[in-house]
Amino acid sequence: MRKTAIIFCLILASAGLRAQNLSDLIISEAMKGSEVSVTDEYGCHCDWIEIFNTSQGTVNFAGCFLTDDPSDLTKCQIPKGYNSTKLGPRQVALLYASGLSAKGVFHLNFTLRKGSTIYLVSNDGRTIIDSLDIPSELDESQSVAKFAHDNKEMVFDDVRPASPSPGIINGKHNQKSRAQMMKETDPHGWTLTIVSVSVVFAALLILFLIYNLSGNIFSGKYKRKAGKKKASGQPDEATAAAIAMALERYTASDMGPEAAAIAAALHLYLSESVHDVEPGFITIVRNPASDWANKSLTFRKTIRKI
Repeated sequence: MRKTAIIFCLILASAGLRAQNLSDLIISEAMKGSEVSVTDEYGCHCDWIEIFNTSQGTVNFAGCFLTDDPSDLTKCQIPKGYNSTKLGPRQVALLYASGLSAKGVFHLNFTLRKGSTIYLVSNDGRTIIDSLDIPSELDESQSVAKFAHDNKEMVFDDVRPASPSPGIINGKHNQKSRAQMMKETDPHGWTLTIVSVSVVFAALLILFLIYNLSGNIFSGKYKRKAGKKKASGQPDEATAAAIAMALERYTASDMGPEAAAIAAALHLYLSESVHDVEPGFITIVRNPASDWANKSLTFRKTIRKI
C-alpha cells in the first residue's frame, strides 16, 4: 500500500511538471503563404506558424493541438513518437499550415485565415496555452509576431506586423546585448584584453602584499618593542641631579665615605655608565660534584640474613 502511494505521488508530480513545461510554449509568429515566405520540404510557399520555447529546459509538445476554431480545440494534433517535437531551451519549431497533415509531422490540416485566431492547446485537449490573432489587414510580405519585452526574461507582450523572421527570437530590434556593443566599439578586442590583464596583475599584486605583510607579522618582524620600565623606588633624573649636586658640595671628609659613594652612584646613573644591569634570565649549570645526581644513593639496600 505504501509503495502504491509513492508511485501515485510520483505520477502526479511528473504530470504537474509536464504541464508546467508546456505552459512555457508560445505562438511567437505566423504568416500567410506568399512568394517571400519560407518553403517547406516540398518547396511550397505555404502558411506557417512558429512555436517558441521560452524556458531554459527541453519541452516536448507532442500530443498538443493547434486550431483556428475556438469551438473545436482538438482540430489538429501534433503526432507523438518523434524526437523532432522536443524543443530545447530558447528554440523554435515551424509548423506548416498547408491543409494537408499527411505531408509530414509538422503539417497541419488547416490554413491560416485573415481575421482568425490561432490557439495552442495542451495535450489534455482543454487547456489553451497561447493564442495569436491574424489581422485582417495583414500585408502578404509581413508576418504577425510577438516581440520580447525583455530579452533575458523572454516576456512577450508586444504583437504587431513585422518582417518575417522564422527561426529567430523576436526581441527588440533596437536593444543590443553587451557583447554586441563591445564588438562595435572594440572590434579587435584590445580594450577587453588590457582590462583582463590589468585585473589579473592587480589581483596578483594584492595577494603578494597580503601574504608578505601577514608573513612579516607572524614572523615577529613587526613585533612591538616593549618600553623600558623604570624600577620602583628609583628617583627621576631631576631629583637625582639635585641630590648629586647637593652631595658634591661636600667632601668625603665632611660627610664620610657614604656620601661619596652615593654621589658616585648617582653620577654613574645619570651618565648611563652603570653596567650591573640584570640580564633577565637564569642559567642553571649542573654540578657534577653534587650527590643529588648520584643514583646509587637512591637504591634500596638489600637486607642481609644472618
